Formats: sequence, structure tokens, C-alpha cells
Amino acid sequence: MLLLFDIDGTLLLKAHGAHRESLHAALREVHGIADPAGAHIQAAGRTDGEIARAIALQVGISAERIDEQADAVREATCAEFARRCPPDLRDRVAPGMEDVLRALAGRPGTRLSLVTGNFEPVARLKLERAGLAELFPAGQGGFGSDDEDRAALPGIARRRAGLDGRAYPRGHTLVIGDTPNDVACARADGVRFLGIATGPFAAGDLRAAGAEAVATDARGLGELIARLG
Repeated sequence: MLLLFDIDGTLLLKAHGAHRESLHAALREVHGIADPAGAHIQAAGRTDGEIARAIALQVGISAERIDEQADAVREATCAEFARRCPPDLRDRVAPGMEDVLRALAGRPGTRLSLVTGNFEPVARLKLERAGLAELFPAGQGGFGSDDEDRAALPGIARRRAGLDGRAYPRGHTLVIGDTPNDVACARADGVRFLGIATGPFAAGDLRAAGAEAVATDARGLGELIARLG
């Protein structure tokens, strides 16, 4: 089974402050947006590129310029985050999550990977500082730097996990996250979804969005995965 984990609100809790500030700094640098924080954008479950686009559009920047400068925004965000990221994020790992991940990683036939709206360098640095990097191999996963549309990311992750040019099978893939957008990206790729209500959305919200099942903590998530696997 290929397990595709979201990061913010799922693996890590309340670890997005420096990330948000880095994206805003990039928008000030690249687009000259004086107050990116003044834009009222729901960021949960969206890719970094989508969030940046929404803020830029709200202040009147053309879609053409946004497209032209997308790479510059990504590079500036990652550079800013490398400076701003706290040196130790281990206290931000969701309670019990590391034990669950290590148990899953030790199961024969189980692979851990990522589907996250974070730009990949941001995601990798978060996991490194949280002590989880070794559980998520390089060259795997789907990230906000791969596509602005989160719905494209599970398919990207499955292709990277596949063999001989064939994507990892949908029937053996599971997306795990904490927002309705996480549910939607799984459904768009035709793969199963388990929710965990440790982010900004309640279990009922995730069920209403189409989650197959929802856990309220890491231990419960491990139990749900065990039943499916």
C-alpha cells in the first residue's frame, strides 16, 4: 500500500507560521505587494502556488504576470523559509504520529510518501527539522512545486512510486489529510481517502466532503490504516 500523507495539520500541527511569512515575503519581493497578509485567503488544503495566485489576483496583479513570475515566487519562498524555519520542529509533530509512522514504515509492502501543497524544499526542510525526513524518501511524493492544482498531486506521487513506467495502482493507494481539499484531490485521482481531524476541520466536515473514515488522533489513524491494509 502507498500511503500519501499531507503535512500541515496532519503530520505537523501549528508549524506553518514561518512558512506563511516566507510566502508573504516572496510576494512582497517579486510582486511588490505591500501587505499580503491583508488578503483574506483560506489557505488550508491549497498549494503554495494557488495561495500566491489568489493573493496576487486579489490585489489586481494580472494572471499573465502571475504566470511569468511563478518560478520567482517559488524560489523566493523557499529561500526565505530556509532562513526563517525554526531549527527544531519536533514539538510540532502531531502527538503519537511518529510512532504510527515508524510502525507503518516497518510493515512489509507499505510505502510512506507525501501529497502536500508545500513547495518541495519547504516540505523537506519541515520534515528534516521535525525528525521525520528518513521516513519519506527523496524522489517520491507530489508537491505544490509540481503543480498548482492540488488535484494533480496524487497522480504525480503514484507515477513516482511506480515501476517500469507504470504508476502505482490506484486500488493500493491511500491519501491521508485533514481538509476537504485533501479529500477532493484523492477523489479526483480515484484513490481512497482517510481523514484526521487534527487540523482546522472537524470530523463531520471531512465525512461530508467524502472521507471514507476519519480519525481524531494519530493512534486512531493507525488503527484505520491497519483495518484497510
